[in-house]
Amino acid sequence: MRHQDVHDDELIARLHEAAEGHEPDRSRILARLERGMAAHSRPDHRATRPPVFGWMRVIGATAAVASVLAIGGYAVASAVKSDSPAEQTVSVPPTPTPTPSPDATSRRPVESPAPQPSSGSGTGHSAPSATATPTTSGTTSPAAPPVLPAASGTQDGPLRSDGSIDPGSNDFWAQSDVTLKTTKQLTALTVQLKVKQTGGVASTGAWRSLPERDFTQTVAERDGFLVYTWVLKAGRTVAVGEWVFAGQYNHDRGGRDAKDDSYSAAGTTAGRQLAVKGDFAAKKS
Repeated sequence: MRHQDVHDDELIARLHEAAEGHEPDRSRILARLERGMAAHSRPDHRATRPPVFGWMRVIGATAAVASVLAIGGYAVASAVKSDSPAEQTVSVPPTPTPTPSPDATSRRPVESPAPQPSSGSGTGHSAPSATATPTTSGTTSPAAPPVLPAASGTQDGPLRSDGSIDPGSNDFWAQSDVTLKTTKQLTALTVQLKVKQTGGVASTGAWRSLPERDFTQTVAERDGFLVYTWVLKAGRTVAVGEWVFAGQYNHDRGGRDAKDDSYSAAGTTAGRQLAVKGDFAAKKS
C-alpha cells in the first residue's frame, strides 16, 4: 500500500472520531444565556453595547458552532466519498434479432430424373445414355401414328434397314434398334417402331443418333402395341450415312420374345419416295 493511501486513511479515521466525539455543551450555553439575561436585567447594569448586539452575539455563537459541525461532517463525507472509486457504466447495444431470408425456407432442391440405360445397336453404332430422350420431351400430343407406304423389304434403292434387340437388354428392360443406311441425302423421313405388349411393356425413353432438334418424336399405345414414331421436320435433311433410332421399355421379368415386333420407314430423295420394313427375329448365321 502506498504511503499516501495510509495517510489518507488515518486522516479519514480521525475526522470520523472528531465528528462523532464532538457534542455541544448545551448546559453551558444555556447557563451563559441566563447569566447574560440576568446581568442585563439588573438596574445598575450599564450596557456597553445596545441590547440587540448581545443577542446577536448569542445567535452568532450558536450559528458558529452549527457551522463547525456542518463543515466537519461535510469534510468527513467528502473525504470518504473521494476515496471510493467512481462507478462506471458501459452502454451495450441490444443484440439484433436475426431476420430469416425469404429465400432461406422457400427454397427446395430439384431432383434430376435418372438417365435410362442404353447401349450400342447390333450394327455397332451406339449412342451415349445422355442422348436418350424421355418420351415426354420433344413430343406432340398423342395422335394416331401416320400410315406409311407399303414396303417390300429391308432395302429400297439407296435406303437400307435392319432391326435388332440391343445386347444391353436384360430380364426387366430392353432396347429395340432400327438402323437405317442411306447413300443419298433424304429430304423427308418417317421412322416407326412397334413393340408388342407382351406383359408389363412400358416406355422408358427413346433416342436417335441424328440431331434431336430435327425430329418430332411421339410414343403411344395402339392396338396392343407400343408405337414409337420419329418424323423429320420440314426444311431439315438427313445426310448420307448410317443412323440409329432406338426405343427403350420395361417388360415383365424374364426373356422377352420380340418375334411380333416390327419397324417401317419411308423417305424421299430427289423427288423419289422410298420405303423399307422389317422385324426383330433372330438372324440366321
